[in-house]
Amino acid sequence: MATSRGPKKPIGQILLDRGLITQEQLDEALAIQTSTTEKLGRILVDRGYVKEKDVLRAYAEQIGVPFVELDRTQVDEQAAKSIPQSMIQRHAAIPIKRNGNRLVVAMADPTNVFALDDIRLMTGYEVEPVLASAEDIAAIQRTESGGAISDESLQTALQALGVGGGGAGIETEIMSGAGADEDVDRAQQLAEEAPIIRVVNVIIQSAIKERASDIHIEPDRRGVRVRYRIDGVLHERMNIPKYVHAPLISRIKIMADMNIAERRVPLDGRIHVRHEGKDYDLRVSTLPTVFGEKAVMRILDQSSVLIGLTRLGMFPEVQAEVETVIIQPNGMFLSTGPTGCGKTTTQYAILNKINSVEKNIITIEDPVEYQLPGINQVHVNRKAGLTFANAMRHFLRQDPDIIMVGEIRDLETAEIAVQASLTGHLVLSTLHTNDAPSAVTRLVDMGVEPFLISASVAAVLAQRLARKICPNCKEQYRPPMEALTRVGFRVADAEDVVFYRGRGCEQCMHTGYYGRTGIFELMLMNEEIQDLVVKRAPLSEVVEAAIANGMKTLKQDGFEKVIEGITTIEEVMRVVFTQGAR
Repeated sequence: MATSRGPKKPIGQILLDRGLITQEQLDEALAIQTSTTEKLGRILVDRGYVKEKDVLRAYAEQIGVPFVELDRTQVDEQAAKSIPQSMIQRHAAIPIKRNGNRLVVAMADPTNVFALDDIRLMTGYEVEPVLASAEDIAAIQRTESGGAISDESLQTALQALGVGGGGAGIETEIMSGAGADEDVDRAQQLAEEAPIIRVVNVIIQSAIKERASDIHIEPDRRGVRVRYRIDGVLHERMNIPKYVHAPLISRIKIMADMNIAERRVPLDGRIHVRHEGKDYDLRVSTLPTVFGEKAVMRILDQSSVLIGLTRLGMFPEVQAEVETVIIQPNGMFLSTGPTGCGKTTTQYAILNKINSVEKNIITIEDPVEYQLPGINQVHVNRKAGLTFANAMRHFLRQDPDIIMVGEIRDLETAEIAVQASLTGHLVLSTLHTNDAPSAVTRLVDMGVEPFLISASVAAVLAQRLARKICPNCKEQYRPPMEALTRVGFRVADAEDVVFYRGRGCEQCMHTGYYGRTGIFELMLMNEEIQDLVVKRAPLSEVVEAAIANGMKTLKQDGFEKVIEGITTIEEVMRVVFTQGAR
């Protein structure tokens, strides 16, 4: 990256030297800047003294890189697809052409060394950054990812909503009518009209078709953004006019049996839909923001819960050890990891594995997301006094063989779970910890006696979810070895290892990834680890003992999946390399 030597010339001075602003305009902008957090260039643009691209050209000169106008530049399609859409979105950077072993990348911030390292590692090319407008990069991203509204039925529905009211009049009428009752009546009337029904149906059906796990409907000052979470990463899919927001949220609330008159506090509801012969439950949550209510719909595919242990992504030796633990008549099996890492899916897969007519299985969950045949599932109801701890007490009178507790959140629940495991029950539950050994220290921190932990916990499974390389566009490549060393990749003969990535295609929406797999870390309790827990030994000693006992860490499991061509180094770095991960 070319940079100018010596002190950098200020943006204002560059613009002044180019004759784009006068000294008086610069002085005025500098005076304004002393009382605001806005950058000088933004102040000059807002006051109409210069165009935004003039400021970008000055910034490019300041940091010593070229400036490109993407709307006037021929972007090499193959180069643009050399990094996934998620990386383009995260770093506001898009490759535009290749020069030998160098990749020219248009960036909103060419000084972002982390982005440069990520792209270098992902592509194997030396990166030559150039400056471009963030809006131009986002426009290309939307084109590549299909983010613009293209569904004919959605366009027709939006046009129908705008007829007769000039568009904006719809929201005004709902939000500022003669009275609250009239507001609610009008909102309900619009929400039950055919056009808005079609809009909501298209949003939900498109999300299901694209394998989304969540739908985010987010209002801002000028419009409504709709994003889908696909394989754990958010993608912008459409922008809807602002006037559609109020009837859109009202329609979702009516479908979820929620109070459409209440816009001041968060609300929860549930929608059941059937699409192409499959049943889906949508867990709906609304949140009041400064620009109106935001809605998030979690899509729960009722058929996906029947996934078996073999499809979680465990290596055969790890799966065999898990299956050995879960057939024991008593003890605790804990799943750990951050929110959204697949802990509940793992617990359900285990329940499906051990479910039989000879066993009485009871679960307490918050909320019950999937209905499992042959299993008694209980929903937490705090208003009625039904908490995890209270439910556990009553469970023990129900002659259970196996108890599943959605999450151990407090000392009371932890103690009852421990006692249940010590009195002849297999207890499954989850904790929020970074890795498997941390689970025992978390229970100690909660107040559970160490000797009870060592006697009750049979195994702890930490996990993450990583995106899998798209099989349709999978290709070999060789990342720089220094980049591999920097992230701690250790291979005996690294030169002979073949690495894979997704080139990007229609099937994976040019992300290079399709579907997800688990990355696992299984710690089995043995006498050495039990003694360390009783002695309140430091976590580092517990980790050493677990590794000596054969535990494969999250990082090791992830790198093995990289070598197997299942996922990429970038994905392992994204999901595993958090604070405290080894």
